[in-house]
This record gives sequence, C-alpha cells and structure tokens, in this order.
Amino acid sequence: MNFNYTSTIIRHSLATLSLFFSFQLLAGPFAPAAGSSGSTAVAADSPNIMAWAQGYLNYFPCKSPDIETNPPCQPNDNYVSEQFQTAENALNVAGNSDGNNIGYTFDIVSLGRGGSITLLFDPPIRNGEGNDFAVFENSFSNSFLELAWVEVSSNGVDFFRFHSVSLTDSAVNSFGNIDPTDVTGLAGKYRRGFGTPFDLEQLTVTHSHLNNLDLNRISHVKIIDIVGDGSHYDSITSGNGPNPIYDPYPTSGSAGFDLDAVAAFYVAEALHEENVPIPPLFLSLLSLLILLINQLSRSFQSPKKRKPLEF
Repeated sequence: MNFNYTSTIIRHSLATLSLFFSFQLLAGPFAPAAGSSGSTAVAADSPNIMAWAQGYLNYFPCKSPDIETNPPCQPNDNYVSEQFQTAENALNVAGNSDGNNIGYTFDIVSLGRGGSITLLFDPPIRNGEGNDFAVFENSFSNSFLELAWVEVSSNGVDFFRFHSVSLTDSAVNSFGNIDPTDVTGLAGKYRRGFGTPFDLEQLTVTHSHLNNLDLNRISHVKIIDIVGDGSHYDSITSGNGPNPIYDPYPTSGSAGFDLDAVAAFYVAEALHEENVPIPPLFLSLLSLLILLINQLSRSFQSPKKRKPLEF
C-alpha cells in the first residue's frame, strides 16, 4: 500500500479530532507539555543550541515484515512509506534539513516499529551544566506521542541507554493520547518544534559503570523506536516495575518514531595537533637523545692528520 502526504494529513486530522473530544487531567509526576509551566521542552530556535547532527549510521527502518532488518520487524502492518525513508532528513536544523524549509511535519525520517538510527556529532557533545542535547519528533499535538529509547556512545561500539519511566497504564490505540506528565527519559515527549532534552550526567547515577564512555566526547546518539503495544518495558526495577510502555499502536505509513533532528547544547573543542602541548618529560628525553646522537657522531668522525714535526 502506498502512502502520500495527503494520507498523513488525514491521519493527523483524525487524531486532532480525537484530542478535541477527549479531556485528560495532567496528573503524572513529570514535566508537562511544551508551553506549560514547568515544561522542559526545548524550542527548535533556542539560543542554547550550539550544533545539530551532521551525519548518520545504521538506519534500520522496519519497512515490511517481509524484509529482514536488525532489529527484526514486528509482524503486521509495520510499513514505512518510501517518502519517509530519507535518513538525511534527520540532519541539520529541525524542520529544515536541506535548506528548503520543509517544516517539522515532513522533514523527518520514520524508524518503523522497532527500527533505529544513529546520529553523528563532530565535534562531539560534551557534558555541560544541566541538559546536554535534545531529540526532536514531529508530533502535531501535546498528547499524540510516539516514543523512542535514546542511547549514547563515545566510540561507536559501547552504547548506554538513558533510564526511562512510563506510567501510561493501558493500551493506546492508533489515534490515542498519552499524558506527557506520565513519561520521562524517552524521546518523543514533546510536540513538533520542541525537543526532549537529555542530561548526560544522569548516566552516572543510573548505571553502575560507564566503561569506555567519555561523557565529554559523545559522538554517537542512537534512537530506537519502541513498539507501543506494551511488549517493551521502562527502567523501573522496584515496586511494581518495570512498567509496560504504551504509545499509539498500530500505525503505518510513517510508523514508529518520526525523527526530525538532534541538537547539542554543549560541544567539545576540536582536537588539533598544534594545540596539544608536548609533555616536559618528553622534551627532556628528546634533548638527551639529540646530545647522544651528536656525541656518537663525533666519535665516528675520522681523526685529523697531524703535521710531521720538522727539525
């Protein structure tokens, strides 16, 4: 089945009608929707943004159950239309990846159910004061939220996932709603034009070790779609946890997380050879080596012939 912009607009319109006829109290313990008091949403034009992702690796969309992907596609209806498979749409400024100002809705790449992509930063993201980067999705409302896990790496091999909490207590249908105050630690918490922020410092609290992770040189940010049928769980390990994660399910055409962009608030200084100081010990050893070479060179020189004595 082929999907186009018109079908996506219809989908969004139906969901908007669903929002109009539904009334939900914000009762969760976490930050509320963009524009509300206490929200942590980051506007795409925030002056705090210092850089945007400039490259990507390993785009594995869940396009069809007949195509093998890594991770494997979930069964049934998990198609991603070809028009939403342009990974480059996740690069550069949110809503304007190629300078044509396509906008937040269509300037995206869809991951499909359980799909993933890794965004690259050079220079890398560094651990600064408070939140360090933000992930932008294309939701058209404050409560139609498609969620994703976020992982980071400084070597492209060892990835560490941000801990998450999801308090949505029942399944969400294709055009259903999620209270953003019930979600934290997952990308997709905020509507289009607003990013969900992440603080690298939190990883030091939630992980027992961070072997091979340099928090001041995060070069890879991986986004992994969560299949929202309750078959995946959050990070709660106490009480009644972990909790199943629900988001609108099933969806198709642009199924799964729709990534717009990833922005960095702090970036590491680029490494330049001329800026790297030479250690004093190395300079001392180098001086001794030069003296030794000079001494050996003299010892191998032919002795000067002396003039014979005249009587």
